[in-house]
Amino acid sequence: MKILVAEDDPAFRGLIEEILDRWGYEVVVARDGNEAYRILQSEHAPKLAILDWKMPGMEGIEICRELRKNEKENYTYIILLTAQNREDELVIGMEAGADDYITKPFKFSELRVRLRAGRRIIELQHELLAAREILHARATHDSLTGLLNHEEILDILDKELARSERDGVCVSVIMVDIDHFKKVNDTYGHIVGDTVLRITSQKMIAIERAYDSIGRYGGEEFLIVLPECCMECAAAFAERIRSFICSESIDTPEGMIPITISLGVATSGKNRTLDGNSLVKAADAALYRAKENGRNRVEVVADAV
Repeated sequence: MKILVAEDDPAFRGLIEEILDRWGYEVVVARDGNEAYRILQSEHAPKLAILDWKMPGMEGIEICRELRKNEKENYTYIILLTAQNREDELVIGMEAGADDYITKPFKFSELRVRLRAGRRIIELQHELLAAREILHARATHDSLTGLLNHEEILDILDKELARSERDGVCVSVIMVDIDHFKKVNDTYGHIVGDTVLRITSQKMIAIERAYDSIGRYGGEEFLIVLPECCMECAAAFAERIRSFICSESIDTPEGMIPITISLGVATSGKNRTLDGNSLVKAADAALYRAKENGRNRVEVVADAV
């Protein structure tokens, strides 16, 4: 684990660095408080820090206050190194945001124990953040396809519509439906049907723009949200998706299965602003028209713009 040592005394700093290196830490050194603060503000900064209370530039206690003021999720565990023995001074240090302190002179065995405690705190925090990310992904994504789920894609659409109204830009949506999907399930079984859903989703993800969003709307239907995308661009993108999906059969446990999709496009923007429900309803109407007109095609709602 990476650790910062901020100490202005070169001899003492070198001694600590040598000991920490022997214990297996990756040591980053700072010769004054300003350098220490810059390091702790940088990308991939150490999450453990030993700060001398009295240093040129920013003092250790000042660094604590500034870090705690701006700190978000990635916590830095701080041990203050001090010659102060007065209880009130130590209380000030802890209230400023230090997690622990060591009074000079100290035994290195004591430092090792305190660092071990700090390391456990940092590791626990990483585990909690990772667990939270997993829970968030499960709450916002479809477990089968990995796409955004129904609620999340509609929430993103509402946010993009609010932004588009404020900035005066277009938002387009595409409703996508796998043609004759019920026949796939009835003929080959639901395991093959799931494979078709997953691979179709992966293909759509492969050609989306970085700022587009794709969600599983329900069953074999998908909703694509295209920020700052006019009707003509959205229709062209929909056609690109259609062509890409049907260009190759899907490899399933039951062999290669040809798949086509139908798509409906609707746009809200400069001339007419629609809410999320109205925009999805318009795209859905275009999708049904694509199915009525023979499937494997793109239809656009011309009066939705």
